[in-house]
This record gives sequence, structure tokens and C-alpha cells, in this order.
Amino acid sequence: MSTDDAFAEAYRAHYWAVSRFVARRLDGQAHEVEEVVAEVFSIAWRRRTELPESPLPWLYGVARNCLANTVRGLGRYRRLLNRLGNHEAAHRRQTVESPDAERPGSWVHEALARLSPADQEVLRLTAWEELTVEELAVTLGCGHSAAAMRLHRARRRLRAEIDRTRTTVSARAGDDGNGGRNG
Repeated sequence: MSTDDAFAEAYRAHYWAVSRFVARRLDGQAHEVEEVVAEVFSIAWRRRTELPESPLPWLYGVARNCLANTVRGLGRYRRLLNRLGNHEAAHRRQTVESPDAERPGSWVHEALARLSPADQEVLRLTAWEELTVEELAVTLGCGHSAAAMRLHRARRRLRAEIDRTRTTVSARAGDDGNGGRNG
């Protein structure tokens, strides 16, 4: 198979997986997601001679780098808007949460949000993208042992956050406002 054919096959087979990967990490407009995905496949085209036999983890690695660049750019854009005074925060507007803001399972997302960005990414790659440890290593650009250790530590930290959340919720539920007295 030629490198052009290999790229075309990778594009057809993995476009939607890469799109979902980017959309889950870039909480923004659809056009921003499309721009990042287009950049991922533009890089894949330029580097098509380097496409591995199983290109999805490699594409995820490229997407992570593109996302990092996009997030930095969006940060610069937001800072510029704030300096210019054209941001909703500068006009004292507030965003109101929707009535369904408390979603089922939101406590898992809250516990995940308290982890470091690196731990969050390792857990998302294995849970959302369903990567194996070998594929995780390719995506992160590290060895198999390092990827396995990062995953183990991230899972342990998430478990600790969940346990801490349960303890806090249990303590609040046990507080009936009577200082432990029933009547």
C-alpha cells in the first residue's frame, strides 16, 4: 500500500475517533473542533511516510499537541479581549447555569477535575478513547512501563478523590443540624 493510500485509509477509519477525542477536550464551538481536527490530518498528511501500522494512537498524540497549541491561542485571545474590555466579564454579565447542570455521575467528573491535567488525560485516554497501555505509551510518547505507571498512579489518585468526596458527602448527610442529638 502506498503512503497516500495508507493516509487515506487512516483518515477514513479514524476521522470520527479523532473528532470525538478533540471535542471531549475542547469545550468550545464546533468550528474550533473542526480546525484542530483539520490540523491533525494536515500534519498526518505531511508526515504520511511516518504513519505507523496502527495509526490511531499516533493521531491522538498529534491531536494532543494541536490541542495544546489551540488552548494556548485561545488563552491569548481571551486575555486580549479582557484587556480590550469586550468580554462579558468586563461588562459584569454572568452566565447562568442550566437547570440540568447537576447531571447523573457529575461527582465522577468533579473528582476527575480535581486531578492534575496529566492524570486527567491519562484516564481519559484509557476510558474515553479505550486505549491499551501500549497505545497509551505511543500517544504519550513514552515507554510501556512509564505509561503503565502513569495510569496506575492516576487511577490511585482518582480513587482517593472519590473516597474523599464520599467522606465529605457522608459527613454532611450525618449532620442534621442538632449537633448529633435527635431531639
